[in-house]
Amino acid sequence: MTTTPPMLSVSEGVATIRLARPDAGNALDLPTAVALRDAAARVTSSLDDVRVVVLRADGRLFCAGGDVRAMAAARDRPAFVAALAGVLHGALVALRALPVPVVAVVQGAAAGAGVGLVLAADVVLAAEGATFVAAYPSVGLSPDCGVSALLPQVVGARRAALFLLTGAPVDAATALDWGLVSELCPAETLDARAGEVIASIAALPRQAVGEAARLLRRSAERPYVEQLGDEAATIARLSATEEAGALLAAFAIPATPDPVRPSNGEHP
Repeated sequence: MTTTPPMLSVSEGVATIRLARPDAGNALDLPTAVALRDAAARVTSSLDDVRVVVLRADGRLFCAGGDVRAMAAARDRPAFVAALAGVLHGALVALRALPVPVVAVVQGAAAGAGVGLVLAADVVLAAEGATFVAAYPSVGLSPDCGVSALLPQVVGARRAALFLLTGAPVDAATALDWGLVSELCPAETLDARAGEVIASIAALPRQAVGEAARLLRRSAERPYVEQLGDEAATIARLSATEEAGALLAAFAIPATPDPVRPSNGEHP
C-alpha cells in the first residue's frame, strides 16, 4: 500500500491541506504525519498569502486515525507510537498557533487522531452522514492528538467521558448537538457550502479574523481576567492598523440624506 503525504496548495488566500491516502482511509502513518507537520510549517512560512486554512481529505473517509497496521508491524512498538504521536502533536500545535482561522471539511468517518484534527479546527463543516468515534479503546490505546484536552472543552466533561470510555460512534446529528461540528449539510452540497464559508472568512480583514480565532482558542486556557487583558491589548493594537482606520472612518460617516425627501418628512 503506497503512502501519499498531505498535499498543500495555496490559492486566493486559501491554504488547503489535503489528506491523500484514500486507500487506507487517510490513516496517519509516520510519513503522512511528517508531511502534515511540514505542511503546517509551510503555511506558517507563507502567511502573507494565507487568510484561512482548510483541512480536507480524499475518498470516502475523513481520517481513520493512526495507522494501526503500521503500529502492529513496528519492531519497537512503544518507540514507533511515541514517534508518531510526537510528530502529529507537533503538527497540531502548529495548526493551533496559526494566526488565521482553520476550517475542517469532514465526510465519512473521523476516528481517533482524526477527531484530534477536527478539534484543532475553528470551524467544522460535516456531511450529514459523517460519524465520529474515539477508536482508542478498541485497540487498547489511550487518547492522543489533543483529544483528551480539547474534547471536554468543546462538548463538556460528561459527554467527553461517554465518547472516550465507551468507544461508541457518534453520528453527525449528535455531533452537531454536542457542538463537535459547526454545521451539517447533505454530502452532495458539502463542498459548495464549504466554499461559501471559506470565502466569507477570506473576504474579511485578515488580522481581525485571525485575532478573533486566536482569542477563542486561548479562552479556555486561562483565567477570565487574563483573557480580558488580552482582548483589550489586541483590540487596541488592531485599531492602530491602516485597515481598521479606514474601515472605522467609513463606518462613522453618516448616511447621505435622501435628496428626494425633505428632512422634515413632508412631501415636496
